Amino acid sequence: MTKRPASFLRPGSFLLLILFSFATTICGFAQSANLVQLSLDTFMNATSQHQTEVEPGAYAYGSTIVTAFQVARISSGGGADIGFATSQDGGATWTNGYLPGLTQWYQSGPNSAASDASVAYDAKHNVWMISTLPIGNLDLVATSRSTDGGLTWGNPIYVISSGDADKNWITCDNTPTSPFYGNCYTEWDNPSQGDLMYMSTSTDGGLTWGPPRSPASRDSGIGGQPIVLPSGTVVVGFADFNGGMSAFISTNGGVSWNSSVSISSAPSRGEDGGLRSAGLPSAAIDGGGVYWMSWPDCRYRSGCSENDIVYSTSTDGTHWSAVQRVPIDPVTSTVDHFIHGLGIDPNTAGNSAHVGLNYYFYPNGNCGNNCSLREGYIQSNDGGQTWFPASQLGGPMMLSWLPNTFSGRMVADYTAVVWSNGKSFPVFALAYPQINLNTPYRESMYTLNRLSGQVDNGLRFSSVQDKPVPGVKGTRVWEYYDLDHKYPIHPGTVPVPGPDED
Repeated sequence: MTKRPASFLRPGSFLLLILFSFATTICGFAQSANLVQLSLDTFMNATSQHQTEVEPGAYAYGSTIVTAFQVARISSGGGADIGFATSQDGGATWTNGYLPGLTQWYQSGPNSAASDASVAYDAKHNVWMISTLPIGNLDLVATSRSTDGGLTWGNPIYVISSGDADKNWITCDNTPTSPFYGNCYTEWDNPSQGDLMYMSTSTDGGLTWGPPRSPASRDSGIGGQPIVLPSGTVVVGFADFNGGMSAFISTNGGVSWNSSVSISSAPSRGEDGGLRSAGLPSAAIDGGGVYWMSWPDCRYRSGCSENDIVYSTSTDGTHWSAVQRVPIDPVTSTVDHFIHGLGIDPNTAGNSAHVGLNYYFYPNGNCGNNCSLREGYIQSNDGGQTWFPASQLGGPMMLSWLPNTFSGRMVADYTAVVWSNGKSFPVFALAYPQINLNTPYRESMYTLNRLSGQVDNGLRFSSVQDKPVPGVKGTRVWEYYDLDHKYPIHPGTVPVPGPDED
């Protein structure tokens, strides 16, 4: 492990500073951004595409921030290991390393790769957790634990020992007045069963996990986002196989899970250039217990020409607000927005909630095989009523700078934003041109140096007047139950849930 000051590696040659104008079709930004490099792939195994890091999950509690991500991406799935970066001083300094015991490439793990890192903190048991997807003969679900604030990690504890899993996620109940305070919940889907969704519960800080249970409606879906409301109700929003977003809940601490309800349709388009982008949702909760769920959506664009990021909110997981658009760019622009992460300051709520969203985008969605990938960030300090001008944090990136997978060039399937001490920390992967033929990739994890605070130039934007285009149909085609193309969906069929694993 190494500890570095926040000024470590600030590659500034690709940071653009452009004044935002809502009358243009170029997404610019209104403030400078000092980048902090969080980690670097140091593996040497022959199976990986080296100097690559992709797909961060993150969580913050007080002054501690923990992020985790794939390191040394393997084209057939996952990375050589899961890396982590931890700050215990609100982002001033960072410690990084790798999770032990997961893969054969680091401290004698049994698996060939690992993927899908998600981070949580259990306040009752004072334990940090990283949920992962160990990849071997089967794709399982595991939890790595840290009892020293995310600096060192134990060997993984397996949530399941059989089955086949994808897109796991983890959350904990940190409300002392909740009847289920200290419960932690892990979600995943099973591609070999048509993406049947599962949940498992721990009551002892992740040391043991209960039997997998499915929602009563036996839902098939992907990208589940479990979050616990102050009442102890667990809400799990997910992308369903009806072309929309849905959610199910548990009101009894994970003993059982209710049938799902529909949140909204979710028409979207796939991205040009062969970029891996599944259109997965992201979710966060404000300090008053309002669950936000966001996703890429093309309903505001004629012919589904580009995606915006939209969201819906709920206070109970059953009743959902009308969909609203994040006004990153005008609906008349050519900018296409997709892979993203949502985060809310837990000390803010309602019409004063501070909401941060980071996202990848193309300035021109119709870019064919000549696409320019960029990373952006936007923030609202009034619960989404208005938004600051968007900031470009990185890019442009050529897609050839990104590692390859069966489903396209990869920067992430999801990304992250967390808040610590009133400041937002978007966490994301950026790639830079190769140095020489022996170093074909230069892709690492970054966040922002928030020590100097943010600049407010007084500009605000709203989407209150935006109206969906009638009859817009999504063009994204879902061909596989999983994102590494192991389980194809045969034409003319729909997912068929398998037997429960209780």
